[in-house]
Amino acid sequence: MTPNNTSYPNLTNWLLTPQKFIRKEILPLIADLRLAIILLLAIAVFSISGTVIEQGQNLEYYKSNYPENPALFGFLTWKLLLALGLDHVYRTWWFLSILILFATSLTTCTFIRQFPALKAAQRWKYYDKPSQFQKLALSTQIPTENLNTLETLLQKRRYKVFREGEKIYARKGIIGRIGPIIVHASMLLILAGAIWGTMTGFMAQELVPSGNTFQIENIIDSGPWAAGQVPKDWAVHVNRFWIDYTPDGTIDQFYSDLSVVDKQGAELDRQTIYVNKPLRYKGVTMYQTDWGISAIKVQINNSPIFQLPMASLDTAGKGRLWGTWIPTKPDLSAGVSLLAKDLQGTLLIYDTTGNLATTARPGMSVQVNGVTLKILDVIGSTGLQIKADPGIPMVYLGFGLLMLSVMMSYFSHSQIWALQKDGELYIGGRTNRAQVAFEREVIEVLDTMSAKG
Repeated sequence: MTPNNTSYPNLTNWLLTPQKFIRKEILPLIADLRLAIILLLAIAVFSISGTVIEQGQNLEYYKSNYPENPALFGFLTWKLLLALGLDHVYRTWWFLSILILFATSLTTCTFIRQFPALKAAQRWKYYDKPSQFQKLALSTQIPTENLNTLETLLQKRRYKVFREGEKIYARKGIIGRIGPIIVHASMLLILAGAIWGTMTGFMAQELVPSGNTFQIENIIDSGPWAAGQVPKDWAVHVNRFWIDYTPDGTIDQFYSDLSVVDKQGAELDRQTIYVNKPLRYKGVTMYQTDWGISAIKVQINNSPIFQLPMASLDTAGKGRLWGTWIPTKPDLSAGVSLLAKDLQGTLLIYDTTGNLATTARPGMSVQVNGVTLKILDVIGSTGLQIKADPGIPMVYLGFGLLMLSVMMSYFSHSQIWALQKDGELYIGGRTNRAQVAFEREVIEVLDTMSAKG
């Protein structure tokens, strides 16, 4: 028995016209303003979480700051944080999916609503019956035949006037219909820049002694496509690192004199950076974020000059301290320990029993263990945070367009119709915003016509 297809009209129509189903059912759902608002709120909430929860830290950091007992807020532990990807929110598949879905919603709304609205605003039609004016929010009729005067007055008020015999259609503020489209385009550009930066950007940290040259290698966070963004054809030479101190001995500012050099060592760029004044070169930005003591130059009696490395010591949170051991005998059977807390302060020298033997400053000579120990220099290390985000230009351009388009959206799209018939002049109009100002404008036009009539 052959089934009757007419018994299943909805199923048959869907099977035969899937494009119509998508156009009538799916696209309006995606373009729904409520969905866009929900997605935007979700993006805001997860972006805030990415700001509050430190991103890209090591496992021990999250274990110590988000322990299982007691859990933060009673539920947030390091295991849950890592399972949800909250340690790298902006690169999780679900966050990127929300961004893509929001971009899809904006694009769909633009094509099925904003473009048709703009197209409709560009079309015009004349009213040729008095009854048509009754459906307008603002309309009137006056006993006059001054259609020419009305046309002139509207043109003076920057209306674009179309006339056909005894009928007039005038409009202005069409830019107000273009504004929302550019708003959507600018938001799409911002989203594209954010996604591109997330997928191709990287962040690195380097601690480099003065006088050394380095290439970016210590990558601590990067996108899946970031390998091509890490520079290989140039390096950075630290010409000098120094610290300015206040009169009371506290740190005032860090400075790093950096040179960008090619593979042959030729200088390509040179800048002195400090906190809030980074170096930017070919899309890579280097920030001054930290410092340390890497080595000390000493001379024992008339020996050659030695450069001994200094290591950071664990002070249990009681400040920063670096130390090294300086041999005072050629067979290394005796020596002293030297401690430093900054680049210009007093250096503490301890003997083998742990007692303070003497103090010194850079450039001074002291007597220890029967030898003359001269402290020539304390070599500092600059701590640099290095970032590359190729999506930033798109984001900046998007925000620029967004500000421009928001201003464009404030322009009112105003329309006026007029019909001269049987000695009566019918006038009516409407606007999409600033209704009071539009009514005042129409009244002023009518008053001017009455004064001239």
